Amino acid sequence: MSGKFLTIKEAAEYLGVTPLTLRNWDRSGKLPTTRHPMSNYRIYKSEDLEKLVRDIDTGSVPMKAKKRKLAKRKLMVRSIKD
Repeated sequence: MSGKFLTIKEAAEYLGVTPLTLRNWDRSGKLPTTRHPMSNYRIYKSEDLEKLVRDIDTGSVPMKAKKRKLAKRKLMVRSIKD
């Protein structure tokens, strides 16, 4: 995925967060973003997203964020009783 740009929707799906979360991270400076020269939409460098995932996996970011990311990966199965 290196050298590629992703839309906000693609980046959100990759990270397991909402586009609103990415916008908030952009405003607070937690995740760098680039603006598309024609549309001015946010686009994200794949390297920046990969670095964020590595930081989460190695514990370089707060545990709360790591727990949320891991929770998104789990499959929840519940039994339904009548």
